[in-house]
Amino acid sequence: MEILHVSAECYPVAKVGGLADVVGALPKYQCLAGHMAKVVMPAYNTRFFHTHEFELVHQGGTWLGHDWYHVNIWRETTNVLGFDLYLLDIPGLLDKDGVYGHHNDMQRFLAFQVAVLDWLNEWQHQPDVVHCHDHHTGLVPFMMSHSYKYERLRNIATVFTIHNAQYQGQFGWDQLYLLPGFDLWKAGLLGWDGAINPMAAAIKCAWRFTTVSPNYMQELFTSANGLEALMNYEKGKAAGILNGIDTNVWNPATDPMLPAAYDEHTFVKGKRENKEQLCEEFDLDPELPLISFIGRLVADKGADLLPEIIGRSIYEQKQQLNFILLGSGDPHVEWSLQQTKLYTGKNFNLQFGYNEALSHRIYAGSDFLLMPSRVEPCGLNQMYALRYGTVPIVRSVGGLKDTVTDFGDPGGSGIRFIHAATWDACLAVGRAVQLYHDTARFQDIREHGMQLDNSWDNSAAAYLQLYSSIIVR
Repeated sequence: MEILHVSAECYPVAKVGGLADVVGALPKYQCLAGHMAKVVMPAYNTRFFHTHEFELVHQGGTWLGHDWYHVNIWRETTNVLGFDLYLLDIPGLLDKDGVYGHHNDMQRFLAFQVAVLDWLNEWQHQPDVVHCHDHHTGLVPFMMSHSYKYERLRNIATVFTIHNAQYQGQFGWDQLYLLPGFDLWKAGLLGWDGAINPMAAAIKCAWRFTTVSPNYMQELFTSANGLEALMNYEKGKAAGILNGIDTNVWNPATDPMLPAAYDEHTFVKGKRENKEQLCEEFDLDPELPLISFIGRLVADKGADLLPEIIGRSIYEQKQQLNFILLGSGDPHVEWSLQQTKLYTGKNFNLQFGYNEALSHRIYAGSDFLLMPSRVEPCGLNQMYALRYGTVPIVRSVGGLKDTVTDFGDPGGSGIRFIHAATWDACLAVGRAVQLYHDTARFQDIREHGMQLDNSWDNSAAAYLQLYSSIIVR
């Protein structure tokens, strides 16, 4: 099969969240399985674009309403990611420093989608599947099915993956003229709750839609930020497929970002060396249990709970544990964390922003990883933690529930709690401290977690099976 993935992010080209990790890994594993997977994404002004070899494979133009834009498409020539990577450049729209957060994001990503289909319309052959990721590409299935100029694309199977249903890309009906022409009787396929809704349109128009974990799919039937009725109506097209992780990138035995390499046989010594260096860097006591948080400081991640969880846990445990945090987001949460640091002494330290190398060192040097998420479609951090012998402390929600079993249950590899509340998270932290001091059991649980198979092999196979069930031969 030939699969074209369409996405706003792809690691390591441009990353904001887990979407990039998925799109950077799934196509590689599909190629390893003998298929031809490709990725097309916007050509942002990134270091990757300027430091890798590209060749120009397409030049053209695209209309967005009454405005015409020049389009260049560049292909990475060395296959450094393990699949064909195409960067779509629209000067003046997509060539920005950041992925999101611009005043014209709606126009940027709409132009990207139209340009992708204009390019695909010129191919001499057709791919078997166009796989779209999140709302930034959600109008592609509608346009492939109903826009007049893409009539030759109508028999190409489309799959849409919901990475996070909280963000749906809605915009007003006054912008309808920006879309390529179609029969206006079909306009209802674009709308939901009084607006054009790209995610809703994709759920309606894609041949199949998926979520990034089975449990998250079940949650969306009752809590989907307003799309619950649509999710249930289109239930027959739904599939929950758990994300995996790239075990070549995330491998403590070969990770070049770690001070000391280790595997499931040498993790006691290896993690100790990584922890000592991390604690020295952040002025923490390596003899105490170390709990970390890595991620966006937003409500979905339960970040607003962190200041109280950290402060209360440190004092409930009589300052016999440490916390370290890496992330950025809500300014108020950042301020609250800074205030927490003032009164927790040498038991808490943090770095705002995101640093890929530091995140690897934190996974390797921590004893536990805390994820008090309110919403977690899949979550990759807990799988990275398990791979690095770090025990995840997670709220039992979304993909966290699918991937972490409580150590009190058979085969358990982590600690789970139920409520997105400080008191419940603190109880889980207390259990973690107790486990830390039960040395033999703690080592057994860490070793078991490192041996779990969370690779993309099974997930990639599930997607390939889904594609096979719908493609037209």
